[in-house]
Amino acid sequence: MVPLHVQLTNSTLRRVIKRLHFPLEIMLVCVRWYAAYPLSLRNLEEMMAERGVLVDHATVHRWALKILPVLAAVFRQRKLPVGKSWRVDETYVLVGGHWKYLYRAVDKLGRTVDFLLTAHRDVAAARRFFERAIDLHDVPEKITIDKSGANTAAVLG
Repeated sequence: MVPLHVQLTNSTLRRVIKRLHFPLEIMLVCVRWYAAYPLSLRNLEEMMAERGVLVDHATVHRWALKILPVLAAVFRQRKLPVGKSWRVDETYVLVGGHWKYLYRAVDKLGRTVDFLLTAHRDVAAARRFFERAIDLHDVPEKITIDKSGANTAAVLG
């Protein structure tokens, strides 16, 4: 199997990083650490300086804005298929000092079908969530939901 960073150099990422002047491996490490761990951009700047790489926190932020959407698309393509029975729920989480609703669906084996973070818990948000999940994975045979009126209306409508 070809390593992911080799595949990415031959894909869309090549166009995205064309004008960036650091080696791809350094950019990918910074973006991965930023996305995977609760590190600030200034933490990453300091960590890279300890390794002899002088990069500004604003540069790492620009890399994340450019590279993360490409990585998300690649990872979605490589994701294992999900089952035909989904369990869907929503909860609210504190994000940046504001309460947001997190819609999520998992299959019988616990694999994530999809998720959506939104400011509102209403029929439009639930419909948007279900439409995207179905576009990505086809219509499931069974959907188990709570008694939320928004979810019921989105599934039936």
